[in-house]
Amino acid sequence: MMTRFKTLVLASALATLSVTSAFAGGEYGSWNDNGSYSGGAGSGSSVLNGQVTLQSQWSNINTVIDSVGGDAALQGAAAGNLVDIMTMNDTRVQNNQIVGPNAAIGSNITADVSNIWGSVGMSNQAVCNGASVSTDPTLTSVRSNQECHSVDPSSVINARVSGVVGDMAVQSLSMGNTLESDSNASNFPIFNNQLNASAGNSIVNMSAFNIGGSMSLTSGAIGNKAQILHYSTNGN
Repeated sequence: MMTRFKTLVLASALATLSVTSAFAGGEYGSWNDNGSYSGGAGSGSSVLNGQVTLQSQWSNINTVIDSVGGDAALQGAAAGNLVDIMTMNDTRVQNNQIVGPNAAIGSNITADVSNIWGSVGMSNQAVCNGASVSTDPTLTSVRSNQECHSVDPSSVINARVSGVVGDMAVQSLSMGNTLESDSNASNFPIFNNQLNASAGNSIVNMSAFNIGGSMSLTSGAIGNKAQILHYSTNGN
């Protein structure tokens, strides 16, 4: 359900990792208690990401759409901190993302849509902290700390849709912290800490009639989500 939000503008600042646990190292080195990495061959990529958002991030779409010969698509998104890391070598990642208690993260769509000869799609998402790490090496080490103290990651859709010849799909998603990491490295240690102190909201208020095709409505609110995918390294 999570997208990488590659087109969003981020408000970020360097911060120091506060998590004190360390990875086991061996021949590839180890994470130290102060957040640094030591030992190992020293080759490849070392990524230090620190992002802090202290103020509100908000997106609004208010629109009336009438008589469209093709499709109509609306997309809203708001985020506190996002990072997308992709490498093709040995990689060590330290990620620290914090959204403060005075911040509100929200995206609203208000739409009146009618007489659409194609299909209608609406997508709205709000996320506090999001991180994605994808690598293709021998070693991938990820140490991630995400804290969402915001008022509420909030996604709201209020819409009236009528007279659609094709399909209609509406999706709303609110999320506190999300981490996605995939690798085919034979060594893939991960430390993940997620703290969500927010009240997430995902709301869809919809009036729809005279839809010629299929129709779907989806709404989700998630506090913390982590997805770790380790590809087979044995050649089978």
